[in-house]
Amino acid sequence: MSVSLGMSRTVLAAAIAFLLAGCYTLQPAPGRVVPPAGAEMAFDINDAGRVALGGSMGPEIARIEGRLLDRDSSAYVVAVRNVTLLNGGDQTWKGERVQLKTEYVSENYERRLSPARSIAMGALGIGVIVLIADRSILPGGNPDNGQSPSDTGSTHRVPLRGVPLLRIPLLRIPLP
Repeated sequence: MSVSLGMSRTVLAAAIAFLLAGCYTLQPAPGRVVPPAGAEMAFDINDAGRVALGGSMGPEIARIEGRLLDRDSSAYVVAVRNVTLLNGGDQTWKGERVQLKTEYVSENYERRLSPARSIAMGALGIGVIVLIADRSILPGGNPDNGQSPSDTGSTHRVPLRGVPLLRIPLLRIPLP
């Protein structure tokens, strides 16, 4: 298999991965309706919840994220994936089961696919892949003009020509 064929397959695999990836956002559950078990959820914890859960989870809990395992009228059972703290820190959990009473939750959110962000990130990723592929797959030639290297200790420096210097301020790109 030639190098360009192997590189082409790698670029194609990376492009497909970018197209299949998606961006997710937390969106408030409409009318405080909780989706069925198995949904990825986030729960904002109120002051009463911080006091009640402080002994087992820590006193500065702002939000609990995870997969909803079960629910009834008085509590949610969640496999916790992440805990966001009031001071901005995060704690990663490994799916431990936690029961949250409904009176401990001030707001609940559902994790949903964001089509606009997914398309924007997919297009940006494909653009980067095409730029890299253009620079590495297409023959650019060797600037040494067929000369063999000398036996002296000198080095041969090749200046970068035609390589654009890209500066994209990602934090200034507005995303819907």
